[in-house]
Amino acid sequence: MAYQALYRKFRPDNFEDVKGQEHIVTALKNQISMDRVGHAYIFSGTRGTGKTTVAKIFARAVNCENPQDGNPCGQCPTCKSIASGAAFCVSEIDAASNNGVDSMRDLKDDVMYPPTVGRYKVYIIDEAHMVTTQAFNAMLKTIEEPPEYVIFIMATTELNKIPQTIRSRCQQYEFHRITIDTITDRLKELMQIEGNEAEDKALRYVAKAGDGSMRDSLSLLEQCLAFHPHGCLTYDNVLDTIGTIDADRYKELLDAVLARNVAACLKFVENVIMQGLDLTTVVSDFVWYLRNALVVKSSQDEDIEDIIDMSTESIAALKEQAQAVDIDTLMRLIRVSSELVNTIKFEANKRIKVETSLIKMCRPSMERDTDVDELKGRLASMEAMYDSLKLSLADAMDQLKSGRVLIADSSKQASSTEEETPSTMSREELESLSQAMPDDLKRAVELWNQAIANINEPLIGATNNKFSVMLDEGNRGLKVLVGSESVYGLFKNEGMGKKIEDELSSLVGAKVDIKFFSHADMSGHSKTYDIREVINMDIETEDSEGIDANI
Repeated sequence: MAYQALYRKFRPDNFEDVKGQEHIVTALKNQISMDRVGHAYIFSGTRGTGKTTVAKIFARAVNCENPQDGNPCGQCPTCKSIASGAAFCVSEIDAASNNGVDSMRDLKDDVMYPPTVGRYKVYIIDEAHMVTTQAFNAMLKTIEEPPEYVIFIMATTELNKIPQTIRSRCQQYEFHRITIDTITDRLKELMQIEGNEAEDKALRYVAKAGDGSMRDSLSLLEQCLAFHPHGCLTYDNVLDTIGTIDADRYKELLDAVLARNVAACLKFVENVIMQGLDLTTVVSDFVWYLRNALVVKSSQDEDIEDIIDMSTESIAALKEQAQAVDIDTLMRLIRVSSELVNTIKFEANKRIKVETSLIKMCRPSMERDTDVDELKGRLASMEAMYDSLKLSLADAMDQLKSGRVLIADSSKQASSTEEETPSTMSREELESLSQAMPDDLKRAVELWNQAIANINEPLIGATNNKFSVMLDEGNRGLKVLVGSESVYGLFKNEGMGKKIEDELSSLVGAKVDIKFFSHADMSGHSKTYDIREVINMDIETEDSEGIDANI
């Protein structure tokens, strides 16, 4: 007999041999035992979890002449003919090749004839998500009300692609990913049957690499046995065959990243390339290593071996390494490496992409995030500037239409502007002005920045450094020169100045009058200054003197 792959040789022929899908097996067995079989089913789930296998067992069980607790007996003529593929009562249809309207119409015609052998005609439609919408519509009525001897079973890995009109007419069963422990136990059982030896650690790694798929795990195991046919299959043999590296190497890589040793990271990539390993697999495994480090760092539970699926020795080393790194750093590394996993598959030169990502991990400043409030402030300023420019442009267009545009000499305009620009007050004048200030106004200047922070308005916070706080002529209130015309327009139109005035009055405990003006309103103001410079300097000096006195 020709050689059969392991996943075909050990494919379950009854419900008892199906692993990891007890919730589905129990429901189907009960339906058969109670003779309450439905007319349409959808089996969905990831690859290699037993969808088609369960469908074939179910087809034999409903037609078995001597069912045993919902299982096919496997001995009657009907079971044998179905198992050999000779029975016409079970049809397996590949929807990837027969997904059109014509194929579904042929299926509708075939449904009209009752089975010659067995009780039911079972149609197993594999990869059902490949069927077109038009073909599904052609089968809609048949799936909703088929003859009493017909059962439809649709297997799919993408349930979302099956129309809701079809799904609502079927019983839906979701096949779960099979746990690593379940796959490992199954591999041990099959290795004993085959007469081979293998380390438990090696089989567990194969099960983990299978990613919840029994078929993928069996295929990987078969690949490892072919590469190492003699003796005991070891953990190192599995690593060599699958093309990955040990956790100790990832520990060294993480140490290099934390030490910001770019040269060591690039050397790691060089070694991976020279070993012929797949960069996508290596990066994906590194993400899992970082995830395990985050779990160890975050968890207070001593018994976490089931959570991170590592050996006791590796967990001890990981705990020691996790103590030297904070959670925020691990989260950042996971984010960068996860983005790399998502994009590396589309890169023409994967090595360069991996190397640049590792350099980014070593140098956090390369991906520094901009403060959100600062961005909001910038955006508001840009919008205000845009509105101001739009108004200026509209005014210019009106002047063009009315013929009132005057072209001035640019040199004269510049010189006149320089002559009209007020001078800045000297330090001595500022100190003299500060000493003559009323206490409530001095207190208001001291609390200015706190008032801005309490308002928590992005635009005000972003433009605070453009304000010049001054006293009015009678020392009765404050005048604020807004350095930007566009920002001044917002203050004037949206009442932001009123917010500052109310908040400052609340902090001071007395009414503080504030008037806002722009450079265009500077007539009558010979000098500009910012009284906050002197007031804040006085506060810092007093504080430092108090500290020295206490010392």
